Formats: sequence, structure tokens, C-alpha cells
Amino acid sequence: MVRIRLGMSAALVFALAALVSGQDAKKDPPKDPPKVDPKPADPKVDGKRFDTKFDFEKKTKLFQESTTKLTQVVKVQGQDLTQKQESTFYFEWTPVKIEGDKSFIKQRVEGLKMTIDISGNQINYDSTKGDTPTTGNPGLTEFFKKLSGAEFTAVLEKGIKVVEVQGKADFIRSLSTGSPQMEALLGKILTDDALKDMCDPTLKLVPEDGSGKKVGDTWTRKGTINLGPIGTYTVTYNFKYVGVEKDLDKIEVETKLEYTAPKKDDPAAGGLLFRINDGKLGINPEKPAKGVILYDPKLQRVVSAEITINLKGDLTVAIGGTDTKVELIQEQTTTVKTSDASLIPVKK
Repeated sequence: MVRIRLGMSAALVFALAALVSGQDAKKDPPKDPPKVDPKPADPKVDGKRFDTKFDFEKKTKLFQESTTKLTQVVKVQGQDLTQKQESTFYFEWTPVKIEGDKSFIKQRVEGLKMTIDISGNQINYDSTKGDTPTTGNPGLTEFFKKLSGAEFTAVLEKGIKVVEVQGKADFIRSLSTGSPQMEALLGKILTDDALKDMCDPTLKLVPEDGSGKKVGDTWTRKGTINLGPIGTYTVTYNFKYVGVEKDLDKIEVETKLEYTAPKKDDPAAGGLLFRINDGKLGINPEKPAKGVILYDPKLQRVVSAEITINLKGDLTVAIGGTDTKVELIQEQTTTVKTSDASLIPVKK
């Protein structure tokens, strides 16, 4: 879900940056859980089937595809600035070593595709098409090129939680393309929290203690992501194991989100073309954030997940020293797939 939080923040940056540069621009009652295969839970684990213990000792590679589709409307000074964005990242995970209860996994960005439309101004990039020309902002396109092939080492505790990401400094340096200003800005946005979240697209979707679950069991995971000048997101996932579907464990999830603007006296709050001074942003109460996760108990991993988040709120943004009220409405759907083989489309 790497992509969930970073997608929200990047979208806000692109939209407000476009504005600065002068481009034209009662909750439904809960539904009954879906019907599932009546197949009973696995009795081999005291009636518990959903058992989330990842095994990296086999040193087999794992491949992931994460796609985020986003539509955002920023209402400011009587005009609407609409952005549509679709991004797909392809990741390769390679186990490196195990030390005690920690697993060291090299994560490489195999490729990425990005389509951004800000009020008719388009930016397109697709690393999977080789030298095919891209359109839009050359600087941003170069930034995307630097992302493709980037590598990190994620340190997982008990195979469940990312506790450290190694290689951050080299990654930021490579993205900055020799610009000290860009390097300083990326250092503020790509915080340790942000990189841990980016390296953890599916692990956060399972119980943090790795325990097995019975049908009907619920659990919660909560995390805070500090994105420097963008602000801080506190995300809460409420899960329910609803049963078995085609030999896969099915989990429903509802997401709650709270946003906190950066403190005015925080040095990290600066560095952008704008400054967020205040804001209230959260899940649109008319559209609860729902999702479905499918977990393979034999492979011991999430094989697919889809989560939709609808945000709504108001921000106070300082542009050129003047405070401006901004209304934000955003719809975002993120899907993640995993496989034993690369998910990059084969070139024809």
C-alpha cells in the first residue's frame, strides 16, 4: 500500500504545484458480510486457518505489482483544478540473509508506468517500453527514470514488519540529479516512515503478531507516517477474516485516516513552492474506505488486495506569503498483486 499514502501526498504536491505555476486550471448501515465458500477453517492449527508467518529462508524471489488510480479535485479561489493519475510500480524482492529474527530483503523497482493529467496538461512515462518517447514535464520524466532500477534493503522483523530501510541516502542522491536543493527537499519528504511504508505494500495487511485467525476474528493495525512538509498521516486498518474463497483466505478491511498539518515552527515544513499551514483531511463520511484481501495459506503471502479510499477536507495553503483556502476531494483505488514471476508485461 506503499502507494496509498505516497500516492495521496504526491497527488497533492503535483496539483498545488500546478496551481502555483499558473496552469489553468449520513453513513449507510453496515452490510451483511459477503457469502463465502462454506469450507471450514483448517483444524490443524486449533481451528485457525489464516496463519501469517512469512518464510524467507528459502531465498526465493517474490514479485509485486502495485497500481493506484486516483481522481482529485482541488477547489480554490472559485476554480476547480482536476487531476487524474494512474501509476503502476513493479517490484522484485530478493532475500539476502537472516540474522536472528530479522530478515534482510533487497527490493528493486523493476519498472513503473505513470500517467498524470492536471487540468488537461498530461505527463506520461512507461519504463516497460524502453526508449519509447514520453510526454509532459521533462524534469518530472527524468525523475521517474531515476526511480526505475532503484534498490533498497528492507529489514523485516519476524518476517512481518519493516523496521529499517537501508540505502536511503544513495537513493535520494540519485533522484536529485546533482541539485542540492532537490536533494534537501527529497530528504524532507522521503522520511524513514515514508520509505518503510513504500517497502511494505502487503505486510501491513496481516496481523502484526503473525498469529493465526478464525473465521469472524477481527484485528487492527495502526501507523503514523510523517512526510515532512506535506504533513502527517495516521492510518488505522480494521480487519475481519470472513472465510475461505477458492482455497484463499478472504479478509475485509475498512480504513480510517487522520491528517495533521506540519507545525508552523517546524523547519521541515518549508522547502516547497507552497506551505501547508493548517488542514482537516479524512475519509469522506459518505463513502467509507473498504477493501478486500486474498491470502494464500500455502504460499504464506497476500496474493492480491484492493483498497478504495475517498478523502475529503480543507487545507490552508500559503502561496507567495498569502493564505489560501483549499477544498480537496479525492477518490483513490490501490490494487496489489504478488507472483513468483515478474509481472511486467512481455514486450510484443
